Amino acid sequence: MPRQPRKKSNTSKSHLKWPPQTELVGLEFELLAQKDFYLVPQYTIGLHAWFLKQVQQSNPELSAYLHDGESEKAFTISALDGEITSSGRQLQLWANTTYRWYVTALSHRVQEWLAEWTNNLPDVLDLHNAPLQIQSCNIAHLPTTYAQLLNSEHDKTIALQFITPTSFRRKSHHFPLPVPTNIFHSYLRRWNDFSGMNVNQDEFLDWVDNCVIINRCQITTAKVTAGKRGSVTGFTGAVELGLTNGAEKNPEYYQLFYALAKLAPYCGTGHKTTFGLGQTRLGWSSSGVQDIPDVQTMLAKRIEDLTEIFKGQRKRTGGTRADETASKWATILARREMGESLQVVADDLGMPYETVKSYVKLARKALKQED
Repeated sequence: MPRQPRKKSNTSKSHLKWPPQTELVGLEFELLAQKDFYLVPQYTIGLHAWFLKQVQQSNPELSAYLHDGESEKAFTISALDGEITSSGRQLQLWANTTYRWYVTALSHRVQEWLAEWTNNLPDVLDLHNAPLQIQSCNIAHLPTTYAQLLNSEHDKTIALQFITPTSFRRKSHHFPLPVPTNIFHSYLRRWNDFSGMNVNQDEFLDWVDNCVIINRCQITTAKVTAGKRGSVTGFTGAVELGLTNGAEKNPEYYQLFYALAKLAPYCGTGHKTTFGLGQTRLGWSSSGVQDIPDVQTMLAKRIEDLTEIFKGQRKRTGGTRADETASKWATILARREMGESLQVVADDLGMPYETVKSYVKLARKALKQED
């Protein structure tokens, strides 16, 4: 059946206001593609760069902080949510179609900048020569504070929906399972960095391990690209969590458990949350999980295969540096094989063009040794 074009959105940008003491807020942007556009599979790098450029233009000090100045990122961004299909080696956005994009702030400093920026938004989000018109900006996750999360009412059980691939780092590998200690470790790191109410990590996670139970779980795994290099195996789906009868014996951690669950839609789950992974919602549903276009899965698989080849060739040198080099070579070569220009790859990775050119030559030479 031929695809039916969607109507253009008639919404318009509006001025948003929220309390000045806010620490957490989530925004939803509606973006309109006025004609068919084509994107590289790793286009979320461009979304990440565009957002940080917006910060840099109006607040260079905050931009430097978001780039380099803290252990946890004080914001998240999503991938584009909407009708995206594989077209050869690229992704296609359709003319006259609206796409949704989410940005959250996890600190007072970032939400303060968002409040100013949203009242003077640019007309266009320029994503790798795909100018998407910003039609509207609305509040997706209500403005709140960490103290309000801690003292808010809650149901007995919590359900978390992972709408984009979610993964954790464990012993230098990806761990794509919703184990409660991994989930709440992810949230607690953000809580300790930004709430001003530091909690002993080891003690709390011991409590989680002993007291949090999985009532039901429905997930699937997928391989995707994320961030500036490498691929990630992540899970999507939902999990419902409850507590043992003895959990209330530690009222501090009992209360924190529910607060951290409510933090999830703001901070996301796992790693690479500033590149679209780990988008999380409260509630049990499978309808919100975003489709992963085939070309993204194909690129991720190619990067993984090449990484393993290059790691195997460099295993005698060992160490983190050898693994990082293998990942860089694999990412550059796989993206070049997909038809991307080395200049685009260099820009995305923040590397000099000549270095990227040298790496792709070395990677091709190394790959021939396997033939």
